[in-house]
Amino acid sequence: MGKRRENEIIYADPEKCLGCHSCELSCAVAHGQGDLQSAVAGGLSLRPRNRVVLADGVMMPMQCRQCEDAPCAFACPTGAILQEAGQVRIRERNCVGCKLCVMVCPFGAIAVTAEEKPDCRGRTNRGVAKKCDLCVDWRARTGKASPACVEACPTKAVSLVDLEAYRLALFEARAAELAQSHKHLKLRKVKS
Repeated sequence: MGKRRENEIIYADPEKCLGCHSCELSCAVAHGQGDLQSAVAGGLSLRPRNRVVLADGVMMPMQCRQCEDAPCAFACPTGAILQEAGQVRIRERNCVGCKLCVMVCPFGAIAVTAEEKPDCRGRTNRGVAKKCDLCVDWRARTGKASPACVEACPTKAVSLVDLEAYRLALFEARAAELAQSHKHLKLRKVKS
C-alpha cells in the first residue's frame, strides 16, 4: 500500500486579495443550476461555499481547510462527513442537517441550507450541510484543473495547493537561502 497523501487545500494570499468577491460568485455559479444569467433571470438564489471576510483591514477568502483530523467528521452522528480521495467530503444523502459540523468547524466553513422545497406538512426543512468540495463535480463537467474560485480570481490570490509539492518548494527555498548565507560566511573567513 502506497503512502497516503495529505489533503489538497485552497490557499488564499490576503496581500493579493482585492475583496472583489469573484471567488464567491464563481463558487455559487459552479454549485448552482446553469450559468449566472440563468440563475438571475430565474430568481434562483446563489449560495457560495466560501466567503470573503474583512478582518483587521485585510480581506481574506475563507473556505474549508480540508483538515486532516477533521472535527466535523468526528462530530457527524450519521457518518455523512468523511475523508475520501484527499479531501473532507459530505455525503449529502446521509446528512440530516443537525448542524453539529457547523458548531465544531474552527473556520466557520460549513453551512446547513435547504436545497429542496420544504415538506408541505412542515415536518422538515430538508437542510443539508454544504462546504467547499474543491469543485470536484464542476471540474469533471468543465474539464478544468482548478476549482472555480481559483479560475475566477483576477489577482491569483487564490490557488489550489498540493501540500507535498508546497513543502518541497519551501524546503528548496530555505536550502537556497542557507546556501547563500554560508557562501557569505566563507567569504568573510577568507578575507579575515
